Amino acid sequence: MAARRDYRTRRTRPRALGLLLALVLLATPLVAGWHLLRGGDDTLAGQGREAGGGTLTRLPGSAWPARGQAAIVLGDGRPAVSPHQRPAPIASLAKVMTAYLTLKRHPLGDGDPGFTMTVSPAQAEAVAAEADEGQSVVPVAAGERLTERQLLEALLIPSGNNIARMLAVGVGGSEADFVDAMNDEARALGMSHTTYTDPSGFDPGTVSTAADQLRAFRRAMRFPAFRRIVSMASVTLPVAGTVANFNPLIDEGYGGKTGSDSAAGGCLAFSTEVTVAGHSRTAVGVVMGQGEGSDTGALLAAAGEAAEGLVDSVAFRRHIENDIRVGNAAPPKLAP
Repeated sequence: MAARRDYRTRRTRPRALGLLLALVLLATPLVAGWHLLRGGDDTLAGQGREAGGGTLTRLPGSAWPARGQAAIVLGDGRPAVSPHQRPAPIASLAKVMTAYLTLKRHPLGDGDPGFTMTVSPAQAEAVAAEADEGQSVVPVAAGERLTERQLLEALLIPSGNNIARMLAVGVGGSEADFVDAMNDEARALGMSHTTYTDPSGFDPGTVSTAADQLRAFRRAMRFPAFRRIVSMASVTLPVAGTVANFNPLIDEGYGGKTGSDSAAGGCLAFSTEVTVAGHSRTAVGVVMGQGEGSDTGALLAAAGEAAEGLVDSVAFRRHIENDIRVGNAAPPKLAP
C-alpha cells in the first residue's frame, strides 16, 4: 500500500504544478491591468494614501502628462497622483508655503491691508544683483512701505524672490528661522517628501512632489486673500508699477501659482471650475517638471498645456460624471 501511495504522489505532483503555473499565467494580465489603472506603483511610500488614511482616487495612465509628475483633486475629495512621484526642484511653487505661513500667522480679513513693512537700503540694493543672477525680482526702493497684502501680491503674481526673503525676515525673524518653520509646517501637513532650503524656491535644494505641493496649495486656498490674489491677472505696486501674472492660464479661469527654471521645468499649482452636464466642480491640481530648457515662457506654456490636458482628459471628466451620479450636486465650499 505504501508503494501505491508514493506512486500516486509522483503522478499528481506535475499536474498540481501545471495547474499552479496556469493560474499564475492567468493572474498576470489581471495584475498588469490593475497596475495600469493605478498609473504604476513606482510612487514614494506615503504618496499612495491621503492624510487621515484614505486611499487615493485612481486615474489611468492616459490622464497624466507624458513627463514630470502631477496630482489633482475634485473639491474636497481624495486626490489622484501620477506615477513617478519623486522629490524634485519646485522653483517658485515654494512661495505657496511662504504665503501660507504668512497668512497663518497674520490672517487677512476682506479688504484688510495687514501689517506694513519698510524696505531697507540693503534690500533695495540687492535687487540688481539678484536680477543679474537670473532671479525673478520685483523692483523696490529704500524706505518704500508695503502692506502685507501688497507683499503677498508681489510674491504671488510677479513672483518676486526678493519679496519672499523680505517676508521670511519680517514674519520669521530671520530667513533661516522662517525656512525651519516652512519645514515644520510641511511635516505637520503630511508633506513627507518635501524639503525647503529657501523661501523662494530659487535654491534647487528646495524639493517636493506634486502630491505634497497639492497639499500645500489646498491648505493655502482656504485663505480668501490667497484665493483672490492667485486669481488676479495683474497688480499695481507703489514702485514696481503694474506687473502681470506669469500664470499662462490666468485668462482661462485658472487661478494659481507658477514656478519655472532649468532644474524644475515648468510647474503650476492651479484651481479652476469645471462644468460637466450643467454641474460645476472645483478642480485643484499641480503639474511639475514640464518642458525643458531655461526659457521661462516656454516652460510655463508647457505647464499650462499639461494642466489643461489633465483637467480636460476623458478619465478626469468621467471622474466628475461619477461624482455627479453619486449625488454631490454642489461644489464643496472651502473653509477660510
